[in-house]
Amino acid sequence: MAVDRERIAALVRELLDAIGEDPERPGLKSTPQRVADTYVEFFSGIGADAAGPLANTISVSRGPAPETLPSGAVMLQGIRFRSVCEHHLLPFRGRAHIAYLPGEQVVGLGALPRVVDVLAARPQVQERLGEQIADTIDGALDARGVLVVLSASHDCVTTRGGRQPDAETVTIAARGELAEPAARAELIALLAGAAA
Repeated sequence: MAVDRERIAALVRELLDAIGEDPERPGLKSTPQRVADTYVEFFSGIGADAAGPLANTISVSRGPAPETLPSGAVMLQGIRFRSVCEHHLLPFRGRAHIAYLPGEQVVGLGALPRVVDVLAARPQVQERLGEQIADTIDGALDARGVLVVLSASHDCVTTRGGRQPDAETVTIAARGELAEPAARAELIALLAGAAA
């Protein structure tokens, strides 16, 4: 189902009126359409297949150098993402760090940010976002383990309520061999070193 731009624009006009504004004043006249265009972008992941970017895998045992099979984790750090909190419809943004222990197949590194983008482009909570990323990678690849660490700043925390402008939320989702804290300790240490 595609985002209904015209309906969103009409509802934004109604919202502006409900807060005591004049939707026809010059500074707001184009706002309903701008918000509709923004929502099309922000919610483009609704109904999209998050595993789609992982469909093209590369065999490590039949590749150009089969004698160099990976023995450790593949880690991609600092994947920037933004999403919208489903509780307040306010943005949250941060970085995703993804590691997996490859089996027979690996995936091009550019596929991992695309998985994050698809799943973040929906009304979300950070805890579920990390779990969905881990589940998608675990389900689409023959990985022996998956680790997803998300660190994000939420506008619902930084700009309203307690107004904690420096607060960040960190969540961890793990599957397979990396579900054990001792098994992922090295990867968490690498992340901490990169953040320092």
